[in-house]
Amino acid sequence: MLNSVLVANRGEIARRVLATARRLGIRGVAVYSEADADLPFVAEADEAVPIGPPPPGQSYLDSAAVLAAARQTGAAAIHPGYGFLAENPAFAREVLAEGLIWVGPPPEAIEQMGDKINARNLMAAAGVPVSAGSAEPVTSAAAATAEAARIGYPVMVKAAAGGGGIGMSAVADPAGLAAAFETARTRGMRFFGDPAILLERYIERARHVEVQILGLADGRVIALGERDCSVQRRHQKVAEETPSPGVGDELRARMLAAAVQAGHAVGYRGAGTVECLVDAVTGDFVFLEMNTRLQVEHPVTELVTGIDLVEQQFRIAAGEDVSFAPDQVRPRGHALELRIYAEDPVRFLPSPGTITRWEEPAGAGVRVDAGYTAGNKVTPFYDPLLAKLCLHGQDRDEALARAREAVPAFGIAGLRTNLPFHADLLASEEFRSGDYDTSIVTRLRP
Repeated sequence: MLNSVLVANRGEIARRVLATARRLGIRGVAVYSEADADLPFVAEADEAVPIGPPPPGQSYLDSAAVLAAARQTGAAAIHPGYGFLAENPAFAREVLAEGLIWVGPPPEAIEQMGDKINARNLMAAAGVPVSAGSAEPVTSAAAATAEAARIGYPVMVKAAAGGGGIGMSAVADPAGLAAAFETARTRGMRFFGDPAILLERYIERARHVEVQILGLADGRVIALGERDCSVQRRHQKVAEETPSPGVGDELRARMLAAAVQAGHAVGYRGAGTVECLVDAVTGDFVFLEMNTRLQVEHPVTELVTGIDLVEQQFRIAAGEDVSFAPDQVRPRGHALELRIYAEDPVRFLPSPGTITRWEEPAGAGVRVDAGYTAGNKVTPFYDPLLAKLCLHGQDRDEALARAREAVPAFGIAGLRTNLPFHADLLASEEFRSGDYDTSIVTRLRP
């Protein structure tokens, strides 16, 4: 097993990775910006190194500063968490060139899956279902018009690079295409340095369902079940659950098999996620993208399988066997994750400020992965995720009941949060029925 690891991240995920490292006897090293000096993950690390001012480009995205901290502390490995440098193949190669262990997939896999068009083409060649779409980057409005006519409306226009829903919009007819293309192109260049555009057939009633995979050290790829991530605002997830209430046994078997195929196609190692869209009308599914990292919503898979995914990441990176029998995983019960953000619960705009009260709910089946506590300041420099409220029950009804008790018991004051939104979500008949799709938030917040 590794003897030390530097976590190249912040907040909730840094704290989460450090907790598993501590349990396994691995020395945990944190890096932090000036804005984060007082956050819990810094105090809980065995060693913490300041790496720059608040702007991410001058701290968490500064690969030279992160690697200097690794050299300074003698860290043997680097875990990138999610976001920032996690899916940057150049950084992964820098880590390996330093003689350090990269707790993530091979840089080649990150690179292949980082471009959505290349990923689509690879998956299609591997026999994974893909939607009708462009096989080459779309670089002009005229080309977009021709491609959309070939695919058929409605179409989804998206930046070929990056993620997080940035530069993505649905277009119902030719009248809106030019504006959507220009917006996606501009945002792709601004956020990802790449103006290439992908067009795909838009599924009007879609569920966003992803499969958790692990690429083992011996070359095998296994699937640990699916998660439904259809509750989204601005194409960004707000709540997730497993198993998906919209996926039956036959569809689940096909999706898990396709995810394993996807992992084998790129020689995947470590934790990753194969994201799919499920047509709620036909029951068919298509590949959406692969996230070559640990997902924000990984706790729900941990709750139903009893498997610590961060521990498995460490083991695989060290060339060891995982801690469980891969062919004997039997998910039990139902789990739900509610992302708690410092944001307006109606318009979902960030709401930075100082936390004056922080009281976490507790009890059977309740897990809170938090990045903050009372007295901490939430700054505008980073994503406003405060915590993940996770619930586990013997079935969906019990998990939902525990969620309905836990949400009002989560006491946060000093800034606005989206806890009222989650209360409305849990009370909605559509969500309770399990028959919902990616537009549910639009109906709750018209």
